[in-house]
Formats: sequence, structure tokens, C-alpha cells
Amino acid sequence: MTKETILITGASDGIGAVYADRFARRGANLILVARRADKLADLADRLRADTGVAVEVIAADLANADDLARIETRLREDPAITGLINNAGVAGETSIVEADPAHLTAMIDLNILAVTRLAAAIAPRLAGQGSGTIVNITSITALMPDGFTAVYPASKAYVLAFTEALQVELGAKGVRIQAVLPGITRTPIWDEAQLANIPAEMVMDVNDMVDAALRGLDLGEVVTIPALPDQADYDAYLSARNALRPNLSRSQPAARYL
Repeated sequence: MTKETILITGASDGIGAVYADRFARRGANLILVARRADKLADLADRLRADTGVAVEVIAADLANADDLARIETRLREDPAITGLINNAGVAGETSIVEADPAHLTAMIDLNILAVTRLAAAIAPRLAGQGSGTIVNITSITALMPDGFTAVYPASKAYVLAFTEALQVELGAKGVRIQAVLPGITRTPIWDEAQLANIPAEMVMDVNDMVDAALRGLDLGEVVTIPALPDQADYDAYLSARNALRPNLSRSQPAARYL
């Protein structure tokens, strides 16, 4: 049986680092991608010592076109890579009336463009061999755009829709596809002052979040919402959405517009 090799973006800390730990403990070799080479090296040393797996580190800023192209090429051409965890992303925007256009562009480049191009780079190879895994980390804000800022939830809604479409195309070819929608998760993206103002019952430990997400992957879930108590609630949402489909494109305007 071929040993798994998983490429994880945004792997230097937080969610990405925990994914690296968990896949290493499952015996997978790793390729860890992030901007901070020093933090990647420290994590890689620990994982090699603890688990004995092979760990390669690549310092890259996926919002940079040249760096993104390097990782795309690796995903496209390296037959050893069996899975992609599309975790790198950025938040931290202000209101749209105060937004820095450069920050919004960087957010779109990382949260949308990089996710899309990396998945597209590995997809033909995985589909051709009839196996492999693509996990896209999105956010519960994808389901509640009126509860946050403007661009971040929109970028995460894109990732959710993109993942659902990947499942339709690639799932039938044997590729595991999953979107993970964390809520507020205790990671370095949040400082303690911010978390102190949020009810404790709304904040999940990053280890618990990733463990739940991996359990969802093992169960074959296409969409995993680690905090959602009752999966039937999401199923009802999907059913309501699907009920709209027959009436979304018709030859005549609805009667209220006549």
C-alpha cells in the first residue's frame, strides 16, 4: 500500500499545525507550507522526532504569484502527494467603508485564488488515479454573511460552494472531498483580549476542532461543521435550498413582478 503524503498549507501554527500533527500520527509523510520558515522547521523537527515520518518544509506566501505557482507545480507533478489540506487563509478586515483595498486583495488572493488553483493543480492527478483527498478549510461565516464583515464571509462562502462542486465532479472518481466549517477556534489568529470578550461556550479548542474534522472525513462527510450539535439542522438547510431549484430559472418572471 502506498504511503500517504499530505501537503498542508498554513501549517506553521493553529489549525494547520494540528492537522500536521494528526496526519503524522496516522503515519502520513508531510509537506508543510507557510510563510514562516523558522516555525515550520521547529514543527517539522518535533514531528520527525515524535512519529518518524518524513517532513518537508516549503516557505511560501501563497498570496504571491510566484510562490503559488511553485506549490501548484509540486502538486501537479509529484506523484507521491496523495492529499491537500487547503488551510491557509487570512481575516482581519475592517468594515467595508474603512477597508484597505490592498488587504482585501490579499485576502481574496489567499482565501479564494490560492485555494482554487491548488485544488485545480492536484485534482487531475487524483481523479486519474481514482483516490486521494482534498480538504478545504472554510468557516461558519459562509452560512451567516450578515453576522460578520463583508469580504471574509464571502470568500469562505466561495470555498464552501467550490468544495460542493468538487464533490460532484471528483467524488464519483474516488477522490475524498471535504469542506470544514470551524466556528471561533482558539488559534493565534485570535489574541486573548479578543477571546475574553466572547462567551467561553462559543470558543472551541483547536485540537478538538481538528479531531472532529478528521472524524467527519473518516465518516465520509462532504461538509463538516464541528460545533453543530444536530446534523439534521444542516440537512434541513440543504433540503430547503434544493427545494428552490425547480423555480430558479423559468421562462416567465414571477407573478409579483408582472
